Amino acid sequence: MAEVAPTGLSEVMAELAALADARTREVNEKHGDDHAVNLGKLRALAKRLRTRQDLAVQLWATQDSAARLLALLICRPKAFGRDELDAMLREARTPKVHDWLVSYVVRKSPHAEDLRLSWTADADPRVAAAGWALTTERVAKKPEGLDLAGLLDVIEAEMKDAPAPLQWDMNHCLARIGIDHPEHRARALAVGERLEVLKDYPTSPGCTSPFAPVWITEMVRRQRS
Repeated sequence: MAEVAPTGLSEVMAELAALADARTREVNEKHGDDHAVNLGKLRALAKRLRTRQDLAVQLWATQDSAARLLALLICRPKAFGRDELDAMLREARTPKVHDWLVSYVVRKSPHAEDLRLSWTADADPRVAAAGWALTTERVAKKPEGLDLAGLLDVIEAEMKDAPAPLQWDMNHCLARIGIDHPEHRARALAVGERLEVLKDYPTSPGCTSPFAPVWITEMVRRQRS
C-alpha cells in the first residue's frame, strides 16, 4: 500500500523533523548549509506531496531550510510574481536554497529575463551571482540577443576581485561562452589564463577542473570525440 502523504503544514513539518539527522546536518554545515534532511528523502517526500502551491508558500514562510527546499520542489514556478521571487532570493540564507530557487523556480518563471537583468547589476554579490547563473543558462541554451563580447569584457574586468559566490558563477559563464561559442573561444581561453581564477581549485580524480581553460578544452574535446 502506498504511503499516505501528509496533508497540512504541521504534519509536513513533523515529518521533516522525523527525517532530520545530526550527521547530515554536520556534513551540510561544511558547505554553508544547515538542513539536516537527506536530499533523497526530501525528494521522496516531495514526490508523495506532488504539486502543492499553497503548501509551498506556507513552507517557505517557516524560514526553515529543509522546509524551503521542499517548497521549491512542490511549488508552481509560474505562480510567483516578479517581486515575490526577488524577495525570496534575498531571503535565501543558504547556498542550497539559493541554488534550488534559481534552478528549479526562477528559470521556469516568465519573469526570469527581467530578473536576470536586474540581478546581474545588483550590489549584493549573492543576488548578482543569481543573475550570472541565469545569464549562463542563456549563453548555453538561448544566446540570441546576448552581447557575448560585452559579457567577456565584464568578466575580464570584474571576475578576479569578485566575492567567491559571484566569482564562481561568472567563471561558469566564461567557460560556457568558450565551450558553446567557437567564435569567442580564443578570447575566453585567454581571459581564463590571464586571470587564473580557480586555477588551483582542488579537483577529485576523474572530475574536470573548474579552471576555465581546462574546463573549456576538456568539454570541447568531448564534443569532438
